[in-house]
Amino acid sequence: MINFTFEGEPISVEPGTSVAAALLSHGERITRLTRFNSTPRSIFCGIGVCFDCLVEVDGEPNQRSCITTVKEGMVVKVQHGS
Repeated sequence: MINFTFEGEPISVEPGTSVAAALLSHGERITRLTRFNSTPRSIFCGIGVCFDCLVEVDGEPNQRSCITTVKEGMVVKVQHGS
């Protein structure tokens, strides 16, 4: 199993799992909050085209959770303002 955190909560998944799939399988739906109204957004297309699933990974914003594979120790956070 691969272990990472989302908003400080530990999550374990099978190797090769995308961040989006890991979050959805653990009941997490919100990946980012929009810039102007803080409207919650989530996974939409699931193939890296729409940019609705942006998250912050290890301090780097604007990472598409649907095409980012979970790595051991990864720290994932809800993206604010994009």
